[in-house]
Amino acid sequence: MAGIGFELRRILRRESFVNLLGAYGLAGIISSGPWVLSVLGVMIIGVLSFALEANQGFVVQFLVSVTYLMAFSLILSGVFQHVFTRWVADRLYESKRNLILPNLMGVIWVSTAASFMLGVVAAIWFMPGTSYLYRLLMLANFVVLCNLWPVTIFLSSMKSYRRIVVVFALGYLVAIVASVQLRDFGIEGFLLGLLLGHSLLFFSFFYTIIRQYPGTTLIRFDFTRRAQIFPTLIFTGLLFNAAVWADKLIFWFVPETSEPIIGLLRASIIYDIPIFLAYLSIIPGMAVFLVRMETDFSEAYDRFYNAVREGDTLERINRFRDDMVLVARNGIYEIIKVQGMTVIILFLWGEEILSALGISTLYLPLFHIFLIAVAMQLILLAIQNVLFYLDARGINLILCALFLGTNIVFTLITIELGAAFYGYGYAAATLVSALVGLALLSRKFDELEYETFMLQGR
Repeated sequence: MAGIGFELRRILRRESFVNLLGAYGLAGIISSGPWVLSVLGVMIIGVLSFALEANQGFVVQFLVSVTYLMAFSLILSGVFQHVFTRWVADRLYESKRNLILPNLMGVIWVSTAASFMLGVVAAIWFMPGTSYLYRLLMLANFVVLCNLWPVTIFLSSMKSYRRIVVVFALGYLVAIVASVQLRDFGIEGFLLGLLLGHSLLFFSFFYTIIRQYPGTTLIRFDFTRRAQIFPTLIFTGLLFNAAVWADKLIFWFVPETSEPIIGLLRASIIYDIPIFLAYLSIIPGMAVFLVRMETDFSEAYDRFYNAVREGDTLERINRFRDDMVLVARNGIYEIIKVQGMTVIILFLWGEEILSALGISTLYLPLFHIFLIAVAMQLILLAIQNVLFYLDARGINLILCALFLGTNIVFTLITIELGAAFYGYGYAAATLVSALVGLALLSRKFDELEYETFMLQGR
């Protein structure tokens, strides 16, 4: 992501208010990720369908079906997310660019096989009473999404950033228009429209990658070699995505907090609406995260480790280390400041926003809780990003396991306590994980020089 940060810095050097808005707007769109943009696109499909008087039952079934597709495709693709990103970074460092495309093809084949098998099982066992076309479209959407997420990790190394944003916009525009136009065919029409949009995204990004990283062979599986991968990264990606969805899954499958929608798929109306609205609030914080953390910190990181590798003086190494710590601290502080302002604004205008969207203001207390929880999750993400730079894989794995465990335990406790406590479990899990992350990051910085020179001596 540092490459995008440097491009944004070039935009910011043209000192004008328009360029400032443009840079942070571009950063917000790119860094908020396909998941947030997908949520926004699916919400627009639902709103337009209701406005055009489509069958409300089909619209609700579609929204719930897509939510499950997003959840389980992100959890499954989390297996590849960090480990393959690190593998690509190592090959770029070794100047072996020709291996990237064949191994990406390998990842796609493995992802396709795994998602297809799991999707077939889900279609058979979890969708009784639904049409065969519905099951087929759910399977196709699941496979495409599981392949789309790994492909998007290459966005960080692309230089045509505006083209990427345009493709994102075009893909979701196609999904929205096609879904709305096919609404008369029921839920199958909605799913077909979504499949067209995500397929366009996948093949457009894949074409861009082929042009950027030409390969000499069709497919390779070097990324599966034990000597070239770090297993902890596999579990980090899996556990983090599972942790993000743990509280939602619990609320979906606890009978007291959910209701059946289609097949065995359930939804928690009281929980789902405010949490997904709250997730859209992270876009300003993610923009700052990208511009500051991925640019300023990466530069400070490079200065420190270049000084170590080149045998610079101890005084300069200490100064570069202090600079890196200061940049990390200021970056996290700026994320807290911007996201805090966003939360305050949404607290003040929350009732008006819900009313404008046609959502009952009874959701307002939960919406407020989730705004704070999502902000804490963003801070946790920033901490983990710094730890990834420092190659603290074990610490990141501990944080992901802590986030998952606390989210499950605290959510179950709040359900037992009653409706007045809904949402506090997720909020407490993000708070505990972020605080522990800050403490572990601080200790990591304190031990950084010792660990660095010990590694240099090996």
